[in-house]
Amino acid sequence: MKKHVTPLLDELEKGPWPSFVTEIKKAAKTSEMANDELGQVEYSFKTKKGYWKHGGIVGVLGYGAGVIGRYSDLPDMFPGVTFFHTVRLNQPSGWYYTTKALREIMTIWDKYGSGLTNMHGSTGDLVLLGTNTESLEPMFAEYSSRGWDLGGSGSALRTPSCCLGPSRCEWSNYDTMEACYNVTQEFQDELHRPAFNYKFKIKFAGCACDCVAASARADCSVIGTWKGPILIDQAAVKEHEKQGMNITAEIINMCPTQCMSYDGKELKIDNAECNRCMHCIAKMHKALKPSGERGATILLGSKAPIVVGSLLSWVVVPFIKMEAPFTEFKDLIRKIWEWWDENSKPRERIGELIEVKGMRPLLEAIGQPPVPQQVKEPRKDPFFFFKPEDFEKVFTKDKY
Repeated sequence: MKKHVTPLLDELEKGPWPSFVTEIKKAAKTSEMANDELGQVEYSFKTKKGYWKHGGIVGVLGYGAGVIGRYSDLPDMFPGVTFFHTVRLNQPSGWYYTTKALREIMTIWDKYGSGLTNMHGSTGDLVLLGTNTESLEPMFAEYSSRGWDLGGSGSALRTPSCCLGPSRCEWSNYDTMEACYNVTQEFQDELHRPAFNYKFKIKFAGCACDCVAASARADCSVIGTWKGPILIDQAAVKEHEKQGMNITAEIINMCPTQCMSYDGKELKIDNAECNRCMHCIAKMHKALKPSGERGATILLGSKAPIVVGSLLSWVVVPFIKMEAPFTEFKDLIRKIWEWWDENSKPRERIGELIEVKGMRPLLEAIGQPPVPQQVKEPRKDPFFFFKPEDFEKVFTKDKY
């Protein structure tokens, strides 16, 4: 195996930060595929042109998702990456792995692939980078025999992901890991056999701190929230101040609804005006905490900029109980998919469809009443639901 000379890639190893080049070089010592990947990427840097082809029908028997076909445009120069397929493994909820499980994954991957991984992809899956077509079936047979499954890809439900939830975080308002696992098991067909017009991502966050960035990246964001007041420990408030916190500047003035006040002696919160953004609780974690009934807010529509610009989510359901077996949430998702399927064009995300159609037809289709929380910005409100029959009613002297 001829070692490639990579003066341009070597530059990326300089400086204080870890480099992907260093990791590929480690794999290249024993993997021809990783070695030729170095060579092709170096050649791309030299010519300022990419040489990867993406797509094609490739996968494992019975699945339409989980494997992304990738090929080299320069197979004669770099035969080791003639095929360089990406495989997505469905991650455990909360990305909890034992060292034994990781060694098991990597041992199989070293046998059939390049040994390179992405921990993790933005969807959530553990991404295995680089294998050939002939290795897919035996590799999947070994993974599946040990309890691992493929994740989502293509125009399908992408692998649901979640934050650590109550396993590590006192702020979580529902069991994110249980919700993620339960929903993943429920929608196996939608995950493994693409039937949508485009992809659909669900992410579960236990609170508005949103450690999985659901409200910016997921078609459906499940953000934990609560109904009771924020409980205040006034002694702990003073302790935060003694430790150097400027409560007026860092808390009061940063409140998006201006529902808080502090006179130097007592912190007050007008809970009726609070939108549960979690800023004050995250900053003053010793002094403030949620209380009362717990659940989640359901948002729809966020995405990265591809067909149109990036979108942040709209609130659709301000409060829903998130308790096993999550029947109400699953029924809601099915109604959302049905409306999206009937109205969307190919490669149109649900956020783009809401931009085109508006909130009203969505809310009517899924049976949700219009509420103030659904107003994203002025002139985007869903309240005027006039229908032709409204104008056919008879006016009398005494009543409408």
